[in-house]
Parts: sequence; C-alpha cells; structure tokens
Amino acid sequence: MADNEQNQQWLSYRPDIKVLDCTIRDGGLINQHYFEDGFVKAIYDCNVAAGVDYMELGYKGDKSIYIPTEHGPWKHCDEDTIRRIVGENPSDLKLAVMADADRSDYHNDILAKQDSVIDLIRVACYIHQIPLALDMVKDAADKGYEVMLQLMAISTVQPGELEAALEAASKSDASGVYIVDSFGALYSEQIRKLMNIFKSVLGDCGKEVGIHAHNNQQLAFANTIEAIVCGANRVDATLAGLGRGAGNCPMELLLGFLHNPKYKLRPVLACTQEVLFPLSRKMDWGYSIPYALTGQLNQHPRMAIACRASEAPDDYVAFYDRLMDEYS
Repeated sequence: MADNEQNQQWLSYRPDIKVLDCTIRDGGLINQHYFEDGFVKAIYDCNVAAGVDYMELGYKGDKSIYIPTEHGPWKHCDEDTIRRIVGENPSDLKLAVMADADRSDYHNDILAKQDSVIDLIRVACYIHQIPLALDMVKDAADKGYEVMLQLMAISTVQPGELEAALEAASKSDASGVYIVDSFGALYSEQIRKLMNIFKSVLGDCGKEVGIHAHNNQQLAFANTIEAIVCGANRVDATLAGLGRGAGNCPMELLLGFLHNPKYKLRPVLACTQEVLFPLSRKMDWGYSIPYALTGQLNQHPRMAIACRASEAPDDYVAFYDRLMDEYS
C-alpha cells in the first residue's frame, strides 16, 4: 500500500462505528451500583454533549438474587429510576441495559419497548449459557428492542465451542455479538484471530462484531484499536476507564483515535475532571500489578480485587506467591 493511501486511511474515519459508554454499568460493579442521581445525570449529560451513540445505565438484575436493600438502583434499572435521570430522553443518545443469563428475570422485568425509554438490551452470557441467552435475545427482540449478545470470558472458550455458539447466534435476532475480554488476558494477535472467526461466521448474515476490553495488562485501548482495524463496528469505553478491577478502555483515548467529527472530546475531559477525578479518591480502579498478574494467568480478577481491598494492597510479591499456590 502506498504511503499516500495509508495516510488517507489514517486521517479518515468509519461512520458506521458506534461507541457505547458503560461507565455506570461496569463502574457499578465496584460499589454495588450505589451511584447518586447527580453522578448518573452528569455522565448522561456528558455523553449527550460528546455525541456518544449509546449509554449503558446498568443491569436488569433479578431482585430475588440482587436484593434491592443490598444493591443500588442501577443494578435493576427500573423504568421510573431511569426516567428520573433522562425523562423521555430528548436526545440522539440511545440507552442500554445489560441482562445476565441466569441472573435476570427478563420475562417480567424487561418491559415492552413501547413502555420503556430503553433502546438496547445487551444479553451477557458464558459459553455454556448460550441456549438461555438466545431465548433472552428472542424475548427482547419480540418486545421491540435492539439486542446485542455479549460472550463473556472469551479468553477461556475453546475454538470449536466458539464457532458453534456463533453459528447459533447467527440465526438469532441479535444485531451483533461482542468479544468480551472479561479477564483482560488477550493480546492483539488473539484479538485478530477472534475477529477473523467472528467475521467468518457472522459476516454473511449481516451481524456486527463488538469489543469490550478490560485493562488488566494495559491493553484495553490497544485491543480495541486492533478490533476496529479488523472490522469491529461496536466498541465499549468508560470515562477515565472506570470499571471493575483494572477498568475498561478509556473513552478519552477512544474518541481521539476515531477521528469522527461527531464525537467531542472536551465534554469528556470536563466530566472526568469534575466528576471522575473526585470519585477516584473514594473508589479503587485502574491498572495495578495484582490485576496484571491475574490477566497474565487468564483468571478472573476476584483475587486481585480482594488484594486491592486488603491492608496490604501493594504487597505484590505476597500476592504473586498466593497466585502461584492457587493456580500452579
């Protein structure tokens, strides 16, 4: 490829790429989704001003599992709670919620679209939950929603299982399927291979591919870029990378990379400065060595989360030894 052509590609943008902000949903995993209305409204206003395409407000969690007195309102995203923030949502920003397989009373808690301000339902599942997840996809689509399927812990899935799951998803009502690097374990080469598999199975049926990356090894942004270069059109990010454990792909980096003039960086910087920075003094997220170690081992970060909450959050050697005892 000539230098001129490479430069033209770098300076252009793909208008079909859609950005989803999951600051409240993923960040809520740190504090049981106890975000005050003013905080959620600030993130909403920021996304509207920044031209972000979707905002994920939280979960549709089953109240018999996630007791309302023990979890904040964004674990359940009741309609009146959402409307308290957005009213009728008089903006171009679309609203999303996530429903976990086996942890959502989706038949009852997800209303018909005509009765809801929500636009998108994201169904999240592990590979063994595909049959249930596809029923959830159908339920949401039948109710009038756009639906996406999130394949969690993709770094633990065997290729044969993945292709079978994608084949089933290709026949579903999902608009697309996300690669979810739940453990922040993947490298760019693996993202490239996964994108090739996803596109080979889903491309002919017109379904989009998305990426949700965690930052355990400081690769969330790099892996998101790799997925975009390989053809992903749906990408997740959070303000200041807020999210469970090591956090997610930072919104401020992603919008700068995309070059799309519809996205405005200044509102993101202002919200990060005024809202997220003060929060960082109260909540712990972002890259640290314990998260890097669980990412390298392709393990759930729960042990690293416990370490960061302990009296010795920076005793990396002791944590490393515990990991070796647990997984060797």
